[in-house]
Amino acid sequence: MRSVGIVVPAYDPNVEVLVSYLDSLQETLQPERLHVELDAGTTETAAAIRETGATVNDAAERRGKGAAITAGFETLETDVLAFADADGATPAPSLAEVVAPVRDGDADLAVGSRRHPNATVASHQTFARRFLGDAFAWLARRLLDVDLYDYQCGAKAITSEGWEQVRDHLYEPGFAWDVELVAMAGALDLRVREVPIEWEDQPGSTVSPVETSIALFRALLASRHRSKLLRDSQLHEAIAARRDDPAALVERHR
Repeated sequence: MRSVGIVVPAYDPNVEVLVSYLDSLQETLQPERLHVELDAGTTETAAAIRETGATVNDAAERRGKGAAITAGFETLETDVLAFADADGATPAPSLAEVVAPVRDGDADLAVGSRRHPNATVASHQTFARRFLGDAFAWLARRLLDVDLYDYQCGAKAITSEGWEQVRDHLYEPGFAWDVELVAMAGALDLRVREVPIEWEDQPGSTVSPVETSIALFRALLASRHRSKLLRDSQLHEAIAARRDDPAALVERHR
C-alpha cells in the first residue's frame, strides 16, 4: 500500500482543537508522517503538537497557507501527499476518503468538495460568504480546464509524481494556492477526482471575505494564464513575454 504523509498548515490555531484533530488524523489514517507547518507559533504550541506524534516546523513569520503547505510537502518522502486545514473542518474520516483514490491509484489529485451534491455540510457561514464562494466556483468552472463544484476546500491529496510535475508552477503563497494547484493539475493532464466530504465551517476565521475574494479573483486569472502557457497558447506566451514572473514557491525557500 502507498505511504501517506499529511501536512497541516496552522496560523494562530486553537491549540486544543488542533491537538484533538491531529490525534484523530493519527488514529484514522495512520500516516507515515503527520507534519504541522506552524506560522508565528509559540514554544508551547509547538510542544503540544509534538506530543501528538506529529513533527512541526515553527516559522518565525506568517508565510501564508500555500507557502506553508509547499514547504511541508517538500519535506515529505511518502507516495501520497495530503493536507487539511488546522481547524478540523474536514473530519479525519472525510480526509481518508479524499486520500483513498490517490492511494489506490485511481487519481493523481483528489479534491475534497463541500459543494458537491453528495457532500454533508453543517455551516456557520454568513450568506455573503456562501454567495461569494458559490460565485467564485461558478467563475472558476468557466475559466479553468478542471470542472469542479469546489476548488477551495481545505482537503486535498496528490501523488508524489503529480507533485513533482506541479511544484514548479505554483506561485500563490496564500489561500489562492488551492485554486492554482487544481489549475496546474488540469493543465498538465493529471487525473483529478472530486470527493464529496462531510464538512463544518468553523467560527473565528482570520480570513476577510471581501479581501480574500479579490485575491482569489486575481489568482484565478493568473492561474488561467499559467495553465494556458502550459497548453502552449501563443496569446498567453505573448503576454508572458511582457511580464517578469516572480519565483515559484519552491524556489523562494531553497
